[in-house]
Amino acid sequence: MKKKIYLFAVTMMLTLAAFSSHAATVTDNKNTVNKEAIANMTTEQKQARIEEIKERVNEIKAMDKSQLTKADRKELRTELKSLKHEANAMGGGGIYLSVGAIIIIILVLILIL
Repeated sequence: MKKKIYLFAVTMMLTLAAFSSHAATVTDNKNTVNKEAIANMTTEQKQARIEEIKERVNEIKAMDKSQLTKADRKELRTELKSLKHEANAMGGGGIYLSVGAIIIIILVLILIL
């Protein structure tokens, strides 16, 4: 009985630690996506913007990058990153679980069953 209580307490502490920790990220203000503007868009507007993003990405892929300067290549990379973030924000993304979260879920299921 004490072993189950101990396992439950450890599992709860690990769950708390896993879900309360925040990853430190650095964001660049000029590349941030305005999520409120995306939320106010209709589905037709979102589809049109996604098509614009796809066209721009294809244009960048078709470019001859050998003649570009280092600064121009860096600018293209940052533009592609911002387009990717915008496209992900419109797509809705998904649910991502870390390995630790999966282990904790399995431990909780073992304790329950």
